[in-house]
Amino acid sequence: MANFTYFTPTKVVFGKETELEVGKLIKEYGCKKVLLHYGSGSVKRTGLLDRVKTVLKEANIDFVELGGVVPNPHLSLVYEGIELCKKNGVDFILALGGGSVIDSSKAIGYGVANGGDVWDFYDFKRKPTCCLPIGVILTIAASGSEMSDSSGITKEEGGLKRACNTNYARPKFAIMNPQLTMTLPAYQTASGCTDIIMHTLERYFVNGDRMHITDSIAEGLIRTVMVQAHILAKEPQNYAARAEIMWAGSLSHNGLTGCGNTANDFASHRLEHEIGGMFDVTHGAGLAAIWGSWARYAHKDCLPRFYQFAVNVMGVAPSDDKEAVALAGIAKMEEFFRSIKMPTSLKELGIKPTETQLKELAHKCSVATNDALGSAKVLHEADCLAVYKMAL
Repeated sequence: MANFTYFTPTKVVFGKETELEVGKLIKEYGCKKVLLHYGSGSVKRTGLLDRVKTVLKEANIDFVELGGVVPNPHLSLVYEGIELCKKNGVDFILALGGGSVIDSSKAIGYGVANGGDVWDFYDFKRKPTCCLPIGVILTIAASGSEMSDSSGITKEEGGLKRACNTNYARPKFAIMNPQLTMTLPAYQTASGCTDIIMHTLERYFVNGDRMHITDSIAEGLIRTVMVQAHILAKEPQNYAARAEIMWAGSLSHNGLTGCGNTANDFASHRLEHEIGGMFDVTHGAGLAAIWGSWARYAHKDCLPRFYQFAVNVMGVAPSDDKEAVALAGIAKMEEFFRSIKMPTSLKELGIKPTETQLKELAHKCSVATNDALGSAKVLHEADCLAVYKMAL
């Protein structure tokens, strides 16, 4: 196994009506003015925003608001949030939503605390040295951003989606009430389940050292999400299933399922980030559309891991023909995606990139990763192009 540091400073407050504790939690940090950051309005329709405002007023905490976050959150709104925070003396950001809202909040926090152009941190020109404190009331189980160091932002000009990963942006607390996810459309729930699985697989399909205990946690998490996803497809109001998925989302991306790894892969995420930046697709659906093609392209270079996954997670019978078992496991994973109405190709995702666009996607992947992407199989620009073409 490789040496590792497991750092998860986020305080998790989990269960029914836990959003009512937000005032007390913010006061623990001595903050005086809060930015309430949210998306397109679902927090208004469900009454969550009003409940939070009431709690903050009762706690004598001032706040300003900024809505309008969209999937693949935009840099332009981040800039707006930074100026709003500076103008109003905001010293705490509360994200009400899912991964896009949390990622946007982290970017605003970087911009306010560090000065200069916040895009520099996402374009690998500078590294942040601090971040405004951030809290989360989670409404979508998917990204794991509520406990992670990750933030992904899209620069509309050029369709560039880039990530900045530092411990400075890990939220101080995450309020997680599974009831808040019950109003999600079925497609968004399934997309979230896919993202959770993919965060785990990105740490699972690696070459080099691993730990058996970490493998067991990862395999169990994936199996659990698959079972609960099918339950939610039939029973969207099932609290127990919502709770399982919500907690799995956090565990999949807080570092736990990568402890002892020599490296992580994240090739599928990088490939999808470029798709999301260019075509503005739902992230989890984009991952499902690209994963099978990446897996078939990469499996020979990481055959023991793909074999283990097929047997331990997908239930494929062991055999001396390890490649056949590995390919059967990949096929079964795609069958699962289709069973929850997720796409398994770019065509099913609803996009049809041209040859020029495919080459641009591959080039952007190469630039963003110094032309060395992944661990299961290191992908160069030509490899990225080949995967995109396979996924058509």
